[in-house]
Amino acid sequence: MDKHNKDRGTIKWTSLMLPEHVQLVKELWKEDERVEKGIIDEQKAVEIDFLLQRAWNDNLTVELTYHNGFDHERRQGKINSICSVRKELHGTEEATKHTFTVDLNDIVDITIQ
Repeated sequence: MDKHNKDRGTIKWTSLMLPEHVQLVKELWKEDERVEKGIIDEQKAVEIDFLLQRAWNDNLTVELTYHNGFDHERRQGKINSICSVRKELHGTEEATKHTFTVDLNDIVDITIQ
């Protein structure tokens, strides 16, 4: 009797869910697996600052890796502006032309394309 009464949680109901719901459940489970931001050393911070200034001045495409609160995320696009007062970077994605804002303190890595 114990065998039949065992609850399988989300697995039990996924066959009844729409694909959109399954995707949302997967994203929720991913949020539970948080990745710590870590500490960037001074040399890496100077390198990030230099590459940001170069990309902004020369209007180059960059790939940003930043910490979004629970995981690392990547964005590829051009930098529109850098606000030193609010410590924010404003950019536009190359593929979708959507604008995005990233906190400068959350940037982990940057590469110029």
